Amino acid sequence: ILPRLPNAKYDKLRHLDISSNNFSGKLPENLGIIFQKLIYLDMSKNNFEGNIPYSVGEMKELTILDLSRNNFTGKLPRPIVSSCLSLDWLDLSNNNFYGQLFPNYMNLTDLGSLYLDNNHFSGKMTDGLLSSTLLRVLNVSNNMLSGDIPHWIGNFSVLSVLLMSENYLQGNIPVQLNNLKSLEFIDLSENSLISLSNLSFVKHIYLQNNAIKGLIPIALLRSSTLLTLDLRDNKLFGRIPHQINERSNLHVLLLRGNYLQGRIPNQLCQLRKLSIMDLSRNRLNGPIPSCLGNVPFWREATDDDSSEFFYANNVDSPVAYYNSSLELQLPVELHFRQDQQVGAKFVTKNRYEFFIGSNLNYMAGLDLSGNEFSGEIPWKIGQLQNIRALNLSNNLLSGAIPESFSNLKMIESLDLSRNKLSGQIPPQLTELNFLSNFNVSYNNLSGPIPDKEQFATFDDCSYKGNSALCGSMIKRKCSSALTPPATPTGGGEDESDSVIDMVALRWSFGASYAS
Repeated sequence: ILPRLPNAKYDKLRHLDISSNNFSGKLPENLGIIFQKLIYLDMSKNNFEGNIPYSVGEMKELTILDLSRNNFTGKLPRPIVSSCLSLDWLDLSNNNFYGQLFPNYMNLTDLGSLYLDNNHFSGKMTDGLLSSTLLRVLNVSNNMLSGDIPHWIGNFSVLSVLLMSENYLQGNIPVQLNNLKSLEFIDLSENSLISLSNLSFVKHIYLQNNAIKGLIPIALLRSSTLLTLDLRDNKLFGRIPHQINERSNLHVLLLRGNYLQGRIPNQLCQLRKLSIMDLSRNRLNGPIPSCLGNVPFWREATDDDSSEFFYANNVDSPVAYYNSSLELQLPVELHFRQDQQVGAKFVTKNRYEFFIGSNLNYMAGLDLSGNEFSGEIPWKIGQLQNIRALNLSNNLLSGAIPESFSNLKMIESLDLSRNKLSGQIPPQLTELNFLSNFNVSYNNLSGPIPDKEQFATFDDCSYKGNSALCGSMIKRKCSSALTPPATPTGGGEDESDSVIDMVALRWSFGASYAS
């Protein structure tokens, strides 16, 4: 790009898009004079650098400006935020801007969407944004902002998306946010906030990785609006509230890594749209409620339209965002951010996975690991034919692995490790054709390890810590007395012949471990 463009004006040019190229260098000093009549300018995803030229302030009719994903530097560009009075969409994200946010000279009265995320802004937020009363989307995440969340944010009556994650914000979530009745999506995760506010009117709440103390507000689980609640890795204590709205639309409930105690309330089983629940790494105890086997989405895929959860029709509203992990895009009439994700993080296959967008329509997971649950695993859990990931590890569970687990037809990850389970591994589990991660290590299991179908792919790490297990997978021979239990078979012409044949088959199967 030339340092200065020819002095001809292009007043008839209204839209200019040079995004996703390899342009480099500084912007021409007279850019805003040459293209004074632009209403749409997209220069994102290039290698531009330096400061924004003052002439950009001459583009009085500019409505959408996207300079994201470059190497621009300097303070928040004064020519843009004080002179481009028609701006509705401003995206300066993923650059190297620094300094204080929202200086007093800001005057963007028509601004609807502002993206300043992934820069180096620091310090406290001043109130220069107050003139932008039509603001619908504000994203200042992944900067170095400090201090309290400004209470004046509660003045933006049409704000629908508020993203302030990955900063150094502290203190309380201001009660003034309760005034934001249009708010649908809020992400304040990865800060140092210490208290919750009543946000029960919001659809998607992400507050993970803070220092929030206290009880889980009853109003959150009584909400019929809430779709996603992520409170992972805070300092919440007490019991999970049992006052749950029977008409709740909650899809995702993430409470991992707190200090919650007591039993799982049976009322959680009434969450008819629940798809992902993570209660791991708490101090929950008692038996696992058998009614969890009745949660509709885990039992079978439903035909309910979940598009509201992932695809919003309103301009600038989230389509998908979830950090176990889900994605929502933010569409507008002329321009949209494809990278703006609504998601959820969930441990499956021994790692955090991020499920985004329409993937959440299919993900079904339950994680109760790292608690103090005791007693036998309810056989009804085997009715969850639609569940993809089930983690019951690191508890005090006893008894046998239910044979009903052979009905978990969609299961991909099953972790029962570090419990007190006994008996044999049901050979019927070889019917789980999608199983790719299986772990029963450090229990009291005995007998032959199935080695057919998916089980032929698991190594000894899945079984260590069970001294009475045997089989080729762990290089420990089985004696002839250690034969797998019989698999139910259909009837035949001669029932006695059928039994004899099955016994012979079992002997043959057991002998294969010794060969």
